[in-house]
Amino acid sequence: MVEMPILRAGKPYTSLSVQEVAHIQTKEPLVRVSQANRGLVAKDLNGMAANKQKLEQFTVAELMAMTREAARLFVEADLSIGDQVQSPEDYVKQVSGTTGMPEVLCRANMEKIRLVSDEVEAILGGLTRGLDLSVLDAGWHEQDGRSLSYICEADALGAILPSNSPGVHSLWVPSIALKVPLVLKPGREEPWTPYRISMAFIEAGCPPEAFGFYPTDHGGAAEILMRCGRSMLFGGGSTVAPWLNDHRVEIHGPGQSKLILDEDQADHWEDYLDVMVTSITANGGRSCINASGVWVPKHGKEIAEALAERLAQMVGRPLDDPDAKIAAFTNPTFADQISKTIDIHLNTTGAEELTTALRGDRLVELDGLKFLNPTVVWCEDHTHPLANTEFLFPFASVVEVPQAELLDKIGPSLVVTALTKDEKFIDACLDSPNVERLNVGPIPTNQISWDQPHEGNLFAHLYRQRALQWSNQA
Repeated sequence: MVEMPILRAGKPYTSLSVQEVAHIQTKEPLVRVSQANRGLVAKDLNGMAANKQKLEQFTVAELMAMTREAARLFVEADLSIGDQVQSPEDYVKQVSGTTGMPEVLCRANMEKIRLVSDEVEAILGGLTRGLDLSVLDAGWHEQDGRSLSYICEADALGAILPSNSPGVHSLWVPSIALKVPLVLKPGREEPWTPYRISMAFIEAGCPPEAFGFYPTDHGGAAEILMRCGRSMLFGGGSTVAPWLNDHRVEIHGPGQSKLILDEDQADHWEDYLDVMVTSITANGGRSCINASGVWVPKHGKEIAEALAERLAQMVGRPLDDPDAKIAAFTNPTFADQISKTIDIHLNTTGAEELTTALRGDRLVELDGLKFLNPTVVWCEDHTHPLANTEFLFPFASVVEVPQAELLDKIGPSLVVTALTKDEKFIDACLDSPNVERLNVGPIPTNQISWDQPHEGNLFAHLYRQRALQWSNQA
């Protein structure tokens, strides 16, 4: 069994308090993770200013080079976990074993993290709109005849991380190149990725002091959110609700992402079926950028039936099956509860599930693992409880709403793919406060341009511009 320590300023620390995480299938303990109590977290965070100084000894260019080397090491190298060594293949099997994500999807997420780390220069260029990042080295510089200066708002970036998908960890990776240390609280079932990324950076020459890794409880997580000048928080609605109005915390909650079609393109919906399927099912449907709804002004039932035929072909498979596309649930009771919730709402009028008749049961058990097979629901009314919700598996509702009402009815949506060529409708999408990220044309909701983040801007979260003037007599 792997012994995973806390990282206190990059130094391994084994706690008397530990939490064992078992293999989802064999039920054998796979990793024993040291736990940090709230007091230890608070004590360490008091020293983050000194840790930040370690990063400030390097230029942004040097830290970007370390990030690129860390990308290579993350994917290719044997890296340490405490006093043990983890190969890339070990990592894939361990992530799959504790999260229920198929190994093929773990490898895909590994590649996503590598890509973001390797392309860090382009990503930071997008986040800063082409700012010469040497301004962070000197504190100021001249650009276009004016003095520019930026203030860092935090001694560390805290991150309260999820267990649903390794790919989300790519969102905090650029913090190092921006000279801001990390304080990472991993998800219970997925400590592997943040730990391995940290080890890859340290192996690449990054100061160990830049990495805090604190498996902890809700109290410890709250300490991170309160004491770090800036943080990221991943979680469901109830988890993120207390922090929604705290400007220090960047929220990564439910997405309710959608595809919408205008009147003209709804007549050609067959041309967009592949985009719909990819948006709903990519990465096992586990991301906030997966579509949970298809909203159209007409042909809704036909679209729902066609999606059901495609999604009914996707079923739970063994985790090492190269054709596996959906994840098993680490908590079988959670799968039961989700399925029961859907059934309860289906018993009310105005909604019909279309996948079960084609494939069989939604909730299935295979080799001791529980899966929720992809589900498509046709909703006759946009107010139905299943019309605008999302679950941790490939689930989508198809809803029919007049085009003139569509943007008002969809509600807040993290990503909207608008399948339209109507300039007026595109303008309406651009003006809609319900649309966080807009894709115009056949772009799957899960397709991200990393220099245009789908939720928040890390540079703007960490830095603010200061006014700077120089006297001619200075």
